[in-house]
Amino acid sequence: MLPAFRSRIARWNYYLVTRLTRAVVFTFGRWEVVGADRIPDEGAVVLIANHMHLLDPPLVAASMRRRLHPMAKRELFETPLVGWWFWLYGAFPVRRFSGDLGAMRVARNYLRSGEVVLMFPEGTRSHGRGMRPALPGAAMVAMLAQAPVVPVGITGTDTIRLPGVFFRWIRRDRPHLRVEFGDPIEVGAAGSDAKSAEAATDNIMRHVAELLPEQHRGAYGADSAGTIVVARQARDRERGSSEQDV
Repeated sequence: MLPAFRSRIARWNYYLVTRLTRAVVFTFGRWEVVGADRIPDEGAVVLIANHMHLLDPPLVAASMRRRLHPMAKRELFETPLVGWWFWLYGAFPVRRFSGDLGAMRVARNYLRSGEVVLMFPEGTRSHGRGMRPALPGAAMVAMLAQAPVVPVGITGTDTIRLPGVFFRWIRRDRPHLRVEFGDPIEVGAAGSDAKSAEAATDNIMRHVAELLPEQHRGAYGADSAGTIVVARQARDRERGSSEQDV
């Protein structure tokens, strides 16, 4: 009985937060949603998006009909009361910049139950300075669960500042927030080594980049075309540069 009651409370919490997000965005921003009908109506789906602001997860949730489960950094769940709310919302924690197998299992279990999971492979916010090289965990989850991936491009949230957004509203200078969903991508089954996950990660992130203006594409812009970009490669390049500097 207790699990059923908890589940009912969680659904209501998600519904109320989503409605509140929609009301706030409609009031203080100019909100545009493109391609929400590209999300399958049922079955497992992995949403993979770029990440610029704390508003991104609830904004994506408010832009679609189905309930989703966002992956969020573990530190949020360790904060008193805040962590409880994140659990109740349906989010789950990940230890960033590491191969967090526990988080991957949670994501896979949600997908096996036919639910929607939202992941931000960049691992941290870019603050509008361009996409960062992505970690391969999200692609690996999709490959293990054999779930389609829907790329999501988010723009405009990097311009939101508190309390400045309220003054912009008074001046009728509301920020333009855009969420665009791309066509589903079939990533295939997991390969026998990390290279398949890295190639799938690069492919997915380039689909996300196609939904963004060039200035937000960063590591997945035209300059890196024809190469496979993942976070591990970026660290290797930084290490190599440091050794050369020495």
